[in-house]
Amino acid sequence: MIIKISNLGEGQHQFSQTGKIEELGLSEPFFDGYDLEVKLDKAHHQIVLNSSINLKAHFECDRCSEEFDRSLNANYEMVYMFTEEPEVSGDEELNIVYLLPETDKIDISKDLYDFSILSIPMKKLCKEDCKGLCYKCGTNLNEKQCSCNNEEVDPRWQPLLDLKNKLNN
Repeated sequence: MIIKISNLGEGQHQFSQTGKIEELGLSEPFFDGYDLEVKLDKAHHQIVLNSSINLKAHFECDRCSEEFDRSLNANYEMVYMFTEEPEVSGDEELNIVYLLPETDKIDISKDLYDFSILSIPMKKLCKEDCKGLCYKCGTNLNEKQCSCNNEEVDPRWQPLLDLKNKLNN
């Protein structure tokens, strides 16, 4: 997505856009479209861009293997500084990009792609309290309780179980 900045006056500007995820170069697990809100605060020597993108993604639960859809939201801030020195490179760690004063547009497509990918959770759970599968019979414990005997304790865990029982009493 390219934002034309040459005609923008100093001050705050807002943009909204919707589109298909393919426009951003995204594919699975994302599907459907995206909603993008961009707020620009333009000053004489810099532009501060705040962006919020809402996406839908399709996952498989890491505990129970059920498929589910989730809405994801990626927010980020980028600072564009104007400089006369073209060899100055940006600082990705601080989200700073240096531009020449005659720059007339900025391309935020790569940033939207990167922050969309970063919005994917490390642990994908269908619900916060997902009980998962029984490690013996494979029953989905969210749907029903299995009849497996779970009383056997690995002897290596016994000291922790003793400590837990001591703390509960």
